[in-house]
Amino acid sequence: METTNFKRIKHGFFPEIINREMRISSPQTFSRHFSSSQVIVEKIDLYGELNGHEGCVNAVEFKFNGDILVSGSDDKHVMLWNWATKTKTLCYASGHLDNIFQARIMPLTDDKRIITSSADGQLCADGPDVFFSLDSIEWCAFKVRLGEILENGQVKTRRLGKHQGRVHSLAVEPGSPHIFFSCGEDGLVQHYDLRCGSASKLFHCFSFKETNSPPLNIRLNAIIIDPRNPNYFAIGGSDEYARVYDIRRYRLDGSNVSDEPVNLFCPRHLLHSNHVHITGLAYSKASELLVSYNDELIYLFQKNMGLGPSPLSLESETQLSNEEPQVYAGHRNSRTVKGVSFFGPKDEYVMSGSDCGHIFIWRKKDAKLVRVMVGDRRIVNHLEPHPCMPFLATCGFDKDVKLWAPMAGDAPALPKNLKKITESNRQNREDQSPATLAPDVIMHVVRLQRRQMFGYVERRYSRSDLESDEEDGDEDYISGIANDITFSEEYPDENFGDCKIS
Repeated sequence: METTNFKRIKHGFFPEIINREMRISSPQTFSRHFSSSQVIVEKIDLYGELNGHEGCVNAVEFKFNGDILVSGSDDKHVMLWNWATKTKTLCYASGHLDNIFQARIMPLTDDKRIITSSADGQLCADGPDVFFSLDSIEWCAFKVRLGEILENGQVKTRRLGKHQGRVHSLAVEPGSPHIFFSCGEDGLVQHYDLRCGSASKLFHCFSFKETNSPPLNIRLNAIIIDPRNPNYFAIGGSDEYARVYDIRRYRLDGSNVSDEPVNLFCPRHLLHSNHVHITGLAYSKASELLVSYNDELIYLFQKNMGLGPSPLSLESETQLSNEEPQVYAGHRNSRTVKGVSFFGPKDEYVMSGSDCGHIFIWRKKDAKLVRVMVGDRRIVNHLEPHPCMPFLATCGFDKDVKLWAPMAGDAPALPKNLKKITESNRQNREDQSPATLAPDVIMHVVRLQRRQMFGYVERRYSRSDLESDEEDGDEDYISGIANDITFSEEYPDENFGDCKIS
C-alpha cells in the first residue's frame, strides 16, 4: 500500500490536532503539546471547590500519579480528596496543636502514610518547678507527624521529630516511600527514614554575616529536592541566599559540624542585602532553581549561575556570572509564606499566588504574563500543579481548596484592570521600605512579642493540655471514621479559630 509523507504543520494549537489526525504526532507528543499550549493555559479557570475544612487551608498536594489530593488546614485536620469527583474520601485529626503547614502523601504506600508539619509549639520554662514565667518562657516542640491509615479505616498518628521553631516545609525523596526531610525556623535540617521511625539531625543553617557574637540561625521556610539528582537539595529562609547541599556529604548520626553548601544562588543586586528573605523554592525537571523572595520578585537560576559555596569567596564583581536570572514580576509576596511552582509537562510556565488574591502565570522563557485570575478573597498562598494534566489546585485564606482547569468560556486571559493590579502591587512593595532599628528597640519588640505569644497560648490551651502533651511524648493518637466524619479522641470538643497569617 502506498504511503504519503506528510509535512508537519507548525504554529498554533489547532495544527496539533491536524497532525495527530494525520498520524504525524504520536499520542504522547500531542498530549504534551496540548498541556503546554498557551491557548490552553489562557483558558484555565475555576473548575470546582473542595469544601470541608473549618480553617484556612495552608497545604495542598497531588499524589505522585495525580488521582488523589491531600490538604491540611488551620483546623488541624488532614483531608484526602478525589478531586475529579470533588468528593472527600478521608478526614482525620492530625494530632497537631496548631496550624498544619505541610501535608504530603508518601509515594508507593497505597495512600496509607501521610506526613505533616505545623506551628504547634508549646510553652516550656527553665527549671522543673516553673511552668509559666515571662522571663524564662520559650517555644519548643514544633512537630513533624506521621498519619497511618489502618485496615479498619482508623488513622493512627505519631510524632516523628521536632524543631524549636515552626516547621514550614517538608521534602519527600522522589519515588521513596521512606525518606524525607524537614526544615524549620530554628535553622535545623533533619532527615527521616520511616523504617527507623526517628529523625536524624543533619545540620543547623547559620548566617554568612560576620558578627562578634555567635552566628545567627537562618530561619528556614523552604526545602526541595532536585528531581533530576535526588542527592542534591536546596533550602531558603531569612536571608538572600538559596543554598544547595549534597546529602552524600553528611552523616545520619547527628555528628555533622559543617553547614557549608555546595552552591549558592542570589540575584546580584540582592547580595549582602539585609531586608529580603526567601519564602518559596522549586526545581524544574532540568534542575533550574526558582526562588521567590518576600517583598521582592521571583528569579529563575540556571545551574551555571551559582556563586560557589560561600559569598565570602566573591572577592570582586568579576567573579560573578555575567548571566542574569530570569525575573517574574507583577505579584506581591509580603504578608504570608508563599510557595512558587512550575507548570506544564516540561515546566514551560511559572506560577505564584499574591497578596492581592490573584493567581499569576508567566511564560517561563520570557516572563510574559499569560494568565491572571482571582484565586482567593484575600491571599493565595500555595499552588500545586497536577503531575500529568493541565490542572492545578490552590489554597489561601479561604476555607476551601480551589481546582482549576481549561474551561470553555469567553473570560479574558488577563483582566482589564491588570495594569492597576500590578502597579498597586509594585507600589505597595516599594512603600514597604526597610527600617533600621537600634538593638535596644529590637529587644523591646522581642519581649513584647513573647508576652503576646504567651498570652495567646495561655488562652488557647489549658495547663493540663500542655502538660499532657509533654508527658505523651511519642504516644499514638487514633482517629475514628464514621459516615465520612472523623472525630479525634484527643480533641473531642474542638472549636476552630479564625485564620492566621503564617
